[in-house]
Amino acid sequence: MPVRRLGGVCRREEHGVENYPLYQWTKATIENPAKKEKYLRSFTVYVDDREVYAEEIADALEADLQPLATCGLVTRISKYDTNPANNPQSPRRPLERS
Repeated sequence: MPVRRLGGVCRREEHGVENYPLYQWTKATIENPAKKEKYLRSFTVYVDDREVYAEEIADALEADLQPLATCGLVTRISKYDTNPANNPQSPRRPLERS
């Protein structure tokens, strides 16, 4: 998990987790060593202190960052559509695994 998410879990624990549906999912993820390792290599790009911005900005960032992926410095670049109609929403509670 990026440091920001790890810090988010700590802040939620200090101030109560009731109104934060992603808390349980995030906590379960960072307690799983394999998932933690995966997310320690993931980063979010912020523009003007925002992690969600116009598609045109995202497209320009992707184009600017693509050479890093092409030369192997970055494994993969991913853009996510934040429109709820086009993007599955986060789980309300952790999924049970059997």
